[in-house]
Amino acid sequence: MSDAATRPGLDYDPRRSRWIPWAFVGAFGVIIAVNATLVYAALSTFTGVTTEHSYDRGRAYNAVIAEAARQDALGWKPALSLADGVLTVTVTDREDRPVGGRLEGVLQRPIEGAALTLDFAAAGPGRFIAFAPLPGQGQWEVRLTLTGERGERRDIRERVFVR
Repeated sequence: MSDAATRPGLDYDPRRSRWIPWAFVGAFGVIIAVNATLVYAALSTFTGVTTEHSYDRGRAYNAVIAEAARQDALGWKPALSLADGVLTVTVTDREDRPVGGRLEGVLQRPIEGAALTLDFAAAGPGRFIAFAPLPGQGQWEVRLTLTGERGERRDIRERVFVR
């Protein structure tokens, strides 16, 4: 009799541990499958980029600040309301006098980029209306440009929620 056969606990059966390498292969297979799924999800969904040429815009940020200061110096205060498919915009100056001019712009989905061009009509001094039959509910961004009677410009940006 061999020495290994007489000692308890030392009997070796090669068939008992065949599963161990397959456990490692299976674990790495699961890791690779999960990582592949996450890479696919990351590449096929929203990129996070909301501004084209963001590097160039970042370098020209002083011009953006100067434009915002110029628009603030005008003192024009817009007020928006969206109800029953009608967008109403009222614009006043520092002394609460109506600001006339020409208003144009779009209603846009913030993420999808779907846009609805608005055709504004004057509804009184400093008051503009546009019919906005929205194709869906949710969050929309109003992006307007008011050009005053002397050529001054004021950008109006506001998010609205449609139920």
